[in-house]
Amino acid sequence: MSAPPPSPPADLLHDWNSDGPPSVVRRRVELYDETLRDGIQSPSVTDPDIESKKAILRLMDRLGLDWADIGLPGAGPRAAADVEALARLIRDERLGVRPSCAARTLLADVEPIVRIAQEVGLPIEVMAFIGSSPIRQYVEDWDSAMMRSCVEASIGAAVRAGLPACLVTEDTTRARPEMLEDLYRRAIDRGAYRICLCDTVGHATPAGARRLVEWALDLVRRSGAAVQIDWHGHNDRGLAVPVTLAAYEAGVDRVHGCAIGIGERVGNAPMDQLLVNLRLMGVIDNDLNALTEYCDTVSRACGMPIPWNYPAVGRDAFRTATGVHAAAVIKGERKGNRALADAVYSGVPAHMVGRRQEIEISHMSGMSNVQAWLASRGLEVDAETCRAVLAAAKAGNRVLTEPEIRAVLAAAPKP
Repeated sequence: MSAPPPSPPADLLHDWNSDGPPSVVRRRVELYDETLRDGIQSPSVTDPDIESKKAILRLMDRLGLDWADIGLPGAGPRAAADVEALARLIRDERLGVRPSCAARTLLADVEPIVRIAQEVGLPIEVMAFIGSSPIRQYVEDWDSAMMRSCVEASIGAAVRAGLPACLVTEDTTRARPEMLEDLYRRAIDRGAYRICLCDTVGHATPAGARRLVEWALDLVRRSGAAVQIDWHGHNDRGLAVPVTLAAYEAGVDRVHGCAIGIGERVGNAPMDQLLVNLRLMGVIDNDLNALTEYCDTVSRACGMPIPWNYPAVGRDAFRTATGVHAAAVIKGERKGNRALADAVYSGVPAHMVGRRQEIEISHMSGMSNVQAWLASRGLEVDAETCRAVLAAAKAGNRVLTEPEIRAVLAAAPKP
């Protein structure tokens, strides 16, 4: 357990977010990372080599993530080899993160997971998925009898092999309740310990997610089984984070996400943003100092650049060149309370994610920016040189680079 981030005195902030929260808000939720399976299905990413996957898995463990989807071994020999290597890494290095694998509801997909689990000597969760919406059933020409048979066979095979099994219904947020109940009950009857609600095309709103989760909780209660509920969301409407948080507040036990939101089309719920929000909500106490390294490693391995303005880990997340903003941050630092500097112009504490406030110099800056920039680098210069730096910034239309600032310093007359 990591120490909570320091906070400014309570009387300096009024938190409207905390007024009348649902009683469930403080309940712990499990975190399931899809980066190495659903994430790499993005058409624009590179499937990382196995050493990069191992590095990413170790970072998931450092962040305290509970589960990692380590692949879909039924996809082919390379996928199966990677899954086995990652399972062995978890075993040999005694990582806390637990392994899970995706599978279509086909015996041909379940069997490789069973084989790898037996060879490695490590239980691997089976996430057996099948489309559940009327539109998917129509375009695939699936009949209900075939769907029931696939669910029963795949879940049954995993359970008989002694592996934990979860039925994942794709496109749950556009599926009819009678079909969902039929499939879930068959999975539960054959030993599934979880069911997963999937917002496969990013259709759900927070209100829709709450209604679906409430329905699923009622189904589980009526079944009489000790079954847990997952939420898996995509970001097509830009709502993946608030929808996932709504699903959590409604009562799901585990939420899914991918580093920097990679995944099909516009991607999955970003695991990094879920971690930040759940930590700020007081739901988890995970140490997030490795968050930037986790995102940077996935970015490099997958060939997906992180936008400059990306929350918490983007280059500009804690960076300002605006005079008013910079002056407030500097004044907070001068009061000897790091939390003041972090909170005065930031909704996320930089130190919580291993970052710090950064003051830059631009045409929007004041003299305090120049003084702070120089002090942060241990440079002491006279007032005239400071004015020369600020004048150079005012003559431009962007942030000055470090070489540009140092060139002004070098050209200034020496006292």
